[in-house]
Amino acid sequence: MKKTYLPILLIMLSCHFCYAQNNIIIRIAKFKDDKLCAISYTFDDGLKEHATLVTPQLKKIGLKATFVVNGSNINQNEKNIKDTTRMTWQELKEMAKSGQEISNHGWAHKNFNKFPLTEIKEDLLKNDSAIFANIGILPRTFAYPNNSKNKEGVKIANENRVGTRMFQYAIGGKSTSKNLEDWVNQLLRDQDWGVGMTHGITYGYDYFSNQNILWEHLKKVKAQEDKIWVGTFKDVITYVKERDSTTLKIEKLANGHYAVTPICSLDQTIFTGQLTGIIDEKGVKKVIVSQGGKKLKTVLQGDHFLFSFNPFGGAVDIEIKK
Repeated sequence: MKKTYLPILLIMLSCHFCYAQNNIIIRIAKFKDDKLCAISYTFDDGLKEHATLVTPQLKKIGLKATFVVNGSNINQNEKNIKDTTRMTWQELKEMAKSGQEISNHGWAHKNFNKFPLTEIKEDLLKNDSAIFANIGILPRTFAYPNNSKNKEGVKIANENRVGTRMFQYAIGGKSTSKNLEDWVNQLLRDQDWGVGMTHGITYGYDYFSNQNILWEHLKKVKAQEDKIWVGTFKDVITYVKERDSTTLKIEKLANGHYAVTPICSLDQTIFTGQLTGIIDEKGVKKVIVSQGGKKLKTVLQGDHFLFSFNPFGGAVDIEIKK
């Protein structure tokens, strides 16, 4: 049957909301699956216990995190241990296979405000190469050593990456169950993204007075996964940047059909995440969504439907049945 095309309804400059006529709203969720807030946990410096203690705990609880490492401190293998407090490349490789993110923290943890930019760039690229050579994955995020930043250094660090850690909340020696709970509650109220930064667990910089403070905190966050998206730093920053760089062009067709074309200005060879679309309309019994000829799963949540789509994948066909 030949489709009847009606005029384009609207092209919104804002990524979050796109409105169509008759009270239909098609928009991009602020966070994946329309969660109220997002949290990413990052663990710095490649400590041995990040592999032997943190990763098993994350697996047990059912969470993923980001481990930012300095290649110069990583042991080559179990037979060549130069520092018993640091993990091996094989351990990092196994962590990556299990879904944990391995991120760049500089080959030698060089402070951006104390070394020439040429040395900083060399340090970053050397660590990229080492991580790729040893675990088979090129890191697409970066965390600044000592949280040291400057304008030109940030520009270099962001080259060929989805993003870098520009803000963080310290989780460690001064953490209590109360202040961690307050942090999470504030994120929920603000509908914001929080990035936890942890170093030592039972030893090393800023280690916990009681490691159970961390494990109990993670369990409490996991119990709120209906409201909180816990994702790796790479996953969340990819979503945020795609969300903020995508507009939706909406065309109303005949008989409850809509063509929604996402337009994203980012480099699709680096940004490969999915976005969550939301359809709001009262009295809807069924929604059928497809992209590129493939039917997309829709989920009814409250009074709206959710679906995941590729911001680079072309038009999304939506059929609304009442």
